[in-house]
Amino acid sequence: MINKLSSLLAAVLLLLVFFVLVLLNNQLLSGLRADLTEDKVYSLSAGSKQILQELDEPVHLYFFYSDKASKGMTSLRNYANRVESLLEEYRSLADGKLILHKIDPEPFSEAEDQANQFGLTAASVGVGGDAVYLGLAARNAYDDEKIIPFFDPQKESTLEYELSKLLYQLSDPQPVKVTLVTDLSVQGGQNPMTGRFDPPWTSFTQLQQLYEVETLGSDAAGLPTDTNVLVLVHPQNLSESMLFSIDQYLIKGGKALIFLDPHHESDPMAAMGGANGSELTLMLDAWGVEFSTDQVVLDAAAGLEIRTQTGTTRHLGFLGLDKSLLDESDVITRDLDMINGASFGYFSRQGNTGPDWQPLLHSSESAAVTDSSAYAMVRDVSQLDGDFDQAARRTLAVRLSGSASSAFESVPEGVDNAGYQQQTQALNVILVGDTDLLTDRFWVSQSNFFGQTIYTPFANNGDFLTNAVENLSGSEALISIRSRGTFSRPFEVVNALTVKAEKSFREQEKRLQQQLDETESQLAQLQEQGGESGALVLSQQQQQMLEEFMQQKIDIRKALRDVRHQLDKDIEQLGTLLKFINIALAPIVLVLLLGGLFRLLRASKGRSL
Repeated sequence: MINKLSSLLAAVLLLLVFFVLVLLNNQLLSGLRADLTEDKVYSLSAGSKQILQELDEPVHLYFFYSDKASKGMTSLRNYANRVESLLEEYRSLADGKLILHKIDPEPFSEAEDQANQFGLTAASVGVGGDAVYLGLAARNAYDDEKIIPFFDPQKESTLEYELSKLLYQLSDPQPVKVTLVTDLSVQGGQNPMTGRFDPPWTSFTQLQQLYEVETLGSDAAGLPTDTNVLVLVHPQNLSESMLFSIDQYLIKGGKALIFLDPHHESDPMAAMGGANGSELTLMLDAWGVEFSTDQVVLDAAAGLEIRTQTGTTRHLGFLGLDKSLLDESDVITRDLDMINGASFGYFSRQGNTGPDWQPLLHSSESAAVTDSSAYAMVRDVSQLDGDFDQAARRTLAVRLSGSASSAFESVPEGVDNAGYQQQTQALNVILVGDTDLLTDRFWVSQSNFFGQTIYTPFANNGDFLTNAVENLSGSEALISIRSRGTFSRPFEVVNALTVKAEKSFREQEKRLQQQLDETESQLAQLQEQGGESGALVLSQQQQQMLEEFMQQKIDIRKALRDVRHQLDKDIEQLGTLLKFINIALAPIVLVLLLGGLFRLLRASKGRSL
C-alpha cells in the first residue's frame, strides 16, 4: 500500500515538475533559439537584421490567417506556420519596433472586413468554398500601408526577401527615380525601313508605370543628382563627362543595370551596317571584366526555333534561357521561367581580383562563339556555324558587388571636380550581355481586343527588368538578401528510387508490349484467312494457333498488370520503411538508450549499497 502511494506521489510530482519547467522555459528562455535546419530557414540574414535595426518608427504587422477555415489543408497550414514563425523571428529581433497582430478572419466577421479593406486576397479553397486568407498588411507611423495579398507557397524561397522588402519600403517611403541612358528608340518612333510608327517598348512602358523614369541620350553631360537607379542600354559614343559622371555615381554608392550587346540586331538599320557593338571598355577594365564586343554566343541546346520561308529552323543565335540556365540563388532570377534574346555577348573575369562575381544568366554547355561582324551579315540562319569543338558554358549576365576602383585616375579637364573619389567598397552593378531581349518581339505578343492592343508575355524578359530595378532600388541590406532554402524536405531517396523503378518498369513494359503487338499482328493475319462470307474458316491447326495466341495475349496483359502492381507495392513498402526510419526510429533509439542508462545507474547504485 505504501509503495503504491509512493509511486502515485512520485508521478504527481513529476507532472508538476514538467509543468513548472514548461512555464520557466516560456517565461525565461523564449528568446533563446537554435536553428538546426540545413539552410537556416528559421533565421534571418544579416541584411534583414540591418533593416530591422534601421527602423525609426514602430510598424504594425497584421497577419491574417484563416486557421479554422483551412482545417484539413495540411500543406497550406504548414506554410502558414512557417510564415508565422518567421514573423515572430522578425518581431523578436526588432527591439519593440514591430507589433505583430495575428488575426483569424472568420466568415462575416469584422476581421474579414478588415482584411478586405487592406486589399488582401481571399482564396476560395476551403471546405465548402469558404474564403481562406493568408496575407499580411503593414502600416507605419505615417499611415503608409504595404501588403502581401497572399503568401504563395511556391515562392517560399523568397519569403524573407518579400518581408524585408515590405519593411524597407515602409521605413524609406521616398519614390524611386530611375535614369535611363540610351540612344535606342525605346519610346517608339518612325521606322526608317518601313515608314510606320513603332510603339514604345513594353518593357520600359511597364517600368514607367512603376517608377519615375527620366530618359537621357548619350550626348547628355551627366546624370541627375537624384538618380536612385541607373539603367544604361547599349552605350555608344558617351561623352567623357558622362562617363565620368557614371563612374563617380557608382563609386559613391549608386546602383546600375547595364545592358551591353555585341550586335543590337533589333535596330532597323542593323542589317545594312554590320555589327554595332556597345562601348564601355574603360569601366569594364576598371572592374576587371571583359566583354566580347566582337563575338556572339551561339548555343546548340538553347537555340530557338523560328519560322522561315521554307518552314521552321533552329536559330543558334536566338537563345531561350530556361530555368536551368538562370541563377536560382538570386531573387532577380529565382522565379523566372524563360528569358529570350538574340546575339548575346559573354562576360569573363580578368584574374581573380576586383568586385565579387555572381553570374545570373548563362548559356548551356553546348555554346560556341562566332565573329559578330560575320554574324550580322548572315541571311540564311541555317548557315550559322561556331567553333563547337570548344563548346563551353558562357556567362551572359553577372552581378558585380564589393570593392572597385574608379576608371579615372583624375578628374578630366573641363569637368567639375565635385568630390572626386578613387575607391569604393560597395560597387553594385548588374551587367547583361544583350539588348534585344528588351524589345517586344522576344517576350510579348500583340493582339487586338475590341480596338485595344493587348500585350501577352510568353517569356519573362519584362519581369527580369523590373525585378532587377526593384532589387537595385532597395538598400544595400535588402540587395544582400538572397533566396533561401525551402522548409519542406521531400523524401529524395524515395523519389530517386521511384524514378529508377519506373525506368525498369518501362523497359519491361516495352518488351511485353512488343510481344503483345506481335501476337495481335499474328492474330490479325489468321483472321484475314476468313472465307468469302466473312466468317472465319480455319483448319484445326490454325484454330489451335489462334487459341494459343489468345492465351498468350491474356498472359502478356496479366504480366503487364503484375509488373505495375509489384512496382507500386515495392515503392510503397520502401516509402513506409524510410518514413519509419526518419520519423519513428530516432525516438525509439533514444528511449532505448535512456532505458539502458537508467538500468546502468540503478545497477551501479545497487552495487554501491
